[in-house]
Amino acid sequence: MSRGGSHGEVGQRIDYVFKVVLIGDSAVGKSQLLARFARNEFNLDSKATIGVEFQTRTLNIDKRTVKAQIWDTAGQERYRAVTSAYYRGAVGAMLVYDITKRQSFDHVVRWLEELRAHADQNIVIMLIGNKSDLGTLRAVPTEDAKEFAERENLFFMETSALEATNVESAFTTVLTEIYRIVSKKNLVANEESDSSGGSSLLKGTKIVVPGQEPPPSSKATCCMSS
Repeated sequence: MSRGGSHGEVGQRIDYVFKVVLIGDSAVGKSQLLARFARNEFNLDSKATIGVEFQTRTLNIDKRTVKAQIWDTAGQERYRAVTSAYYRGAVGAMLVYDITKRQSFDHVVRWLEELRAHADQNIVIMLIGNKSDLGTLRAVPTEDAKEFAERENLFFMETSALEATNVESAFTTVLTEIYRIVSKKNLVANEESDSSGGSSLLKGTKIVVPGQEPPPSSKATCCMSS
């Protein structure tokens, strides 16, 4: 085990922990996306999420073990006070709308504004058009979402939690991009420290700790020494 390592439930060394939040209107399928990614499950009788909950999944990226903590919160307006607090420490976000509900797509602008107001400026964001299995009921053209994503510099995919279409790919894309950004920042930090003759700024295993404020001199996407 490398110095500073953390361990997961089954004893493996965890190199990174990334917090990713799910946001979007109620009933767009956020909880189903989480269940499909974390446990490969889909529940037809799923009820609205009350408050906040999260699930984890560990995967390998570039020969490193990454633990994803995916946070799911209620999309109803009366729970917005909960959502504003839970952005802290997030390094990724899945912004979800329902392709059969135009209003849920129209509200994406507001969700994105709230996300950018509370999260780190370098947070990795994936726009997700969920329920692609209901193509005959489509109310949001794919091109509309693509144009919005390009304009706002977001990743974009259409998914189906029911059919497991693109769910794995969407989450893996976000987590891989987070890893790329974090690894690059660590490399730069270490190079700057080495060139100045000082000790490494980020030694051992680096972990982004969910729910914990980063040091004032760091951004949320930069890791904290464990």
